Amino acid sequence: MVSPDRFTVNASILFTELPLLKRPAAAAAAGFDKIELWWPWVDAPVPERSELDALRSALEDAQVQLTGLNFYAGQLPGPDRGALSVPGEESEKFRANIDVTADFAQSVGCKALNALYGNRVDGATEAEQDALALENLALAARAADRAGAVLLIEALNAPESPKCPLVSAPRALEVVDAVNKATGLDNARFLMDLYHLSMNGEDLPAVIEAHTGKTAHVQIADNPGRGAPGTGSLDFDSLFSHLDKAGYDGLVGLEYKPGDNGSAASFGWRQK
Repeated sequence: MVSPDRFTVNASILFTELPLLKRPAAAAAAGFDKIELWWPWVDAPVPERSELDALRSALEDAQVQLTGLNFYAGQLPGPDRGALSVPGEESEKFRANIDVTADFAQSVGCKALNALYGNRVDGATEAEQDALALENLALAARAADRAGAVLLIEALNAPESPKCPLVSAPRALEVVDAVNKATGLDNARFLMDLYHLSMNGEDLPAVIEAHTGKTAHVQIADNPGRGAPGTGSLDFDSLFSHLDKAGYDGLVGLEYKPGDNGSAASFGWRQK
C-alpha cells in the first residue's frame, strides 16, 4: 500500500479557498510535507521575480517540498488543456516559460515538470500541431534535464477534454517515446492520472501493469465526480496494490476536488 509520506497535495485544486502563498502552510497543517502545482500565474508565463521569490519563501517557511510543477498551460482550469501544441501566441508563451519554470524548479529542488499537450485548434492541421508539440516538448525536456528533473506527459480524458489528442495511456506513451528519441535524454515519462484514465474507460490494472515502467508520477481522484477517494466507485486499495506489484514506488498526487466542507476536511479517507 502507499505509505502516507508518498502523498503530495495538488495545491492548485485543493486549498484554493486560500491565496497561493498560504497554501503550503495549510498543507503542512493538514499533515503533508509535499505539494505540487499547476502553473500558478495563468496570465503570466514569465511572472515578476518578486512573485517567484514569494512562492519560494512560502515553501521554505512552511517546510514543504514542491514535488511537481506544470509548465505554462493557458487557462487552467478553464477552456485550455495546454499550450505547447497551439501555434502562434500560445506556443510562444510556452517557450518563454520553459526556462522560468525549470530554473524555479531547480531553485526549490522540484524534480518533476509536467507539460500539457494542448487542444486541437482551427487553422492548423494535426500534423502541424504534432510537429510543433514535439519541438516544444524537446525544448522542455532539455530544460528539465538541466534542472535535474523529469518531463511528465499526461493523458487527459475525452469526455472533459474532447479537443485534446492525448486521451489514452497508449497515446501519451507514444509521445513519451517520441520525445526521448528526439532528445536522446530519456527523461520523458508518463504521468498516470487514474481519474482521467478511468473517465476514458481504460482498464486501470492493465494500464498499471503495462506502463508503470515508464511512469514517473501518479495522480488520483475518485470517479465519478473527481472527489476524494471514497466519494466515487474506484477501489483505491486495489489500485494501490496493483501499483505496488508493478514496482511503482514514486509519489501519488492528490488532485481531487475537496467538496463542500473544504480542503482540510477532505483527507479523512487517509485514516481508513
